[in-house]
Amino acid sequence: MFDSPNYPKPLSEDIFESWLENGRTSKIGYHYLLVIWNVYDEQYQPLYLEDREAIEGYELYPNARGAEALIAAYDLYSEARISI
Repeated sequence: MFDSPNYPKPLSEDIFESWLENGRTSKIGYHYLLVIWNVYDEQYQPLYLEDREAIEGYELYPNARGAEALIAAYDLYSEARISI
């Protein structure tokens, strides 16, 4: 995933699938998975959210000014990518 010049580096499908599964099985009741690029660690990280409105609080890669940039958002149950 994200294997193009538009992204910092590729993400393994296996890792992504494990993030989806972890979000679905959480007792908290998450509905969304955000794939975040951590600028300092130079790694992708999962972020789980309960409310779609919370996605708006994240800046998109490559224009983010902080330590974290939003790469993509997904619905945990349909696995559909959410347009941001």
